[in-house]
Parts: sequence; structure tokens; C-alpha cells
Amino acid sequence: KFGAKLSVSCVDNYVFLDKISWENFNESCHLKEQVEKYKETFGYYPESVHVDKIYRTRENRNWCKERGIRISGPKLGRPPKNVSEEEKKQAHSDECFRNAIEGKFGQAKRRFSLNLVMTKLPETSITSIAITFLVVNLSKLLRQFLSLFLSLFTNNRTGELIKPPFINFDYTLNNFYVLKLIDLSENSWSKVA
Repeated sequence: KFGAKLSVSCVDNYVFLDKISWENFNESCHLKEQVEKYKETFGYYPESVHVDKIYRTRENRNWCKERGIRISGPKLGRPPKNVSEEEKKQAHSDECFRNAIEGKFGQAKRRFSLNLVMTKLPETSITSIAITFLVVNLSKLLRQFLSLFLSLFTNNRTGELIKPPFINFDYTLNNFYVLKLIDLSENSWSKVA
């Protein structure tokens, strides 16, 4: 209601801050810009775009269709009488997927004080907002790192120490040997340096 208006995108549960403005703006005008920024970052267009109703304009739908991007939500016009079970399932899946961005806003407000930005100048407010989303992304990255680290040492079924099947320890050991981080001649993990 008051303060900055944000336009953000969520890719793999990481939040990208696309636009911050103190003026009122129509978000639907920036969909093309955000999708092009996605292509610039990742090298390809997204398979689908999950958006609010305001983004589902005829112009945006045609633009996405030309690029082979599926846009979430019902088609414009009168709803069809018969909707297939597959279309219902896809619509439900899209809506659940779109809720991730709402959850990120809630997380930023509750856990990282996005709703308590008290800075006076626009530049410092923008910095504060950007840092909040940076910390949201860093917390996601930390959770991923910790879960990977813990999965290296535990087996959920037996609680024993194991070698996970997705890590080839011989390959890793040989790479450490090539980089001179360990000495394999003594059959131990002694440091070379």
C-alpha cells in the first residue's frame, strides 16, 4: 500500500528482484522484460511462466506463445464447458507452483523484516530491500549446503555412516591426489604441504 512497489521472480526457489519503484505501475507491462532477463541469465526461455491474473493479457499471451512459453491460468474469454482432467491437473499444479512466490514474500516479511523497512531515503530503502532478498536467497543456499553435507554422513534408514551412491570417492580421491592435496603413497590422508 505504501512505500516501494516490487516486481520479483522466483526461479528454483531463489528470488530475483526485477523492479523496485516508488511510483504506481502496472506489473503486466514488465513481463516481457522479466522473461528476457531470464533468457539473458540462463541462456534459454523458461518452459512456463506462472503469473497472477493481471499478467494474463492478450498481448503477453501472444508474446509467450510466439516463444513457446506456456503461461499459467485459464484462457481469456468464456470458460469452456468441458475441461479435461489433464487440464485441471495442470491448472492446479501451476497454481501450487505460483504460490511459491507468495511464500517468499511472507518469509521475507516474517523472518527477514521486509515489512519493517524504516529508512528515509529511496536509495537506502532500495538497498535494504535488496539485502533482504539477498539474505532470503542465502538462507536457501545454506539449507541446501547443510542438507548435502549431512547426507554425506548419514543414512536415514540405519543411521550408519555410508558412502552415498551419487559421490564417486575413488574419483574424488584421485582428483585430490592430482592436485597434491593428499599423498596416496602412504595410504593415508596426510597433507603434502
